[in-house]
Amino acid sequence: MRARIYKPAKTATQSGMANVQKWVLEFAPAEKREIDPLMGWTSSGDMRSQVRLRFDTKEAALDYARAHGIEAVVQEPHRRKPNIRPRGYGENFATNRRGSWTH
Repeated sequence: MRARIYKPAKTATQSGMANVQKWVLEFAPAEKREIDPLMGWTSSGDMRSQVRLRFDTKEAALDYARAHGIEAVVQEPHRRKPNIRPRGYGENFATNRRGSWTH
């Protein structure tokens, strides 16, 4: 059994970092997907490809993989530069704005 352990990136519609703190263990597909000739849906007989396990830390995910004999590859996340404005959200509504009100 092969798996990968990674920290998921935030979605494009997400402004905060709430759902990206946990690590995910995801199994690699054991067989290729097939197209159903009648409906055109893709399917697979591999049930492990539907399983996603979430862990609080990378070490917990690695310990689980070792305990269950899973060959796991760790993908480290890319670090983002924090987007912190000096005056914050309140700057949008300040009375001493230098620029014109646009919204």
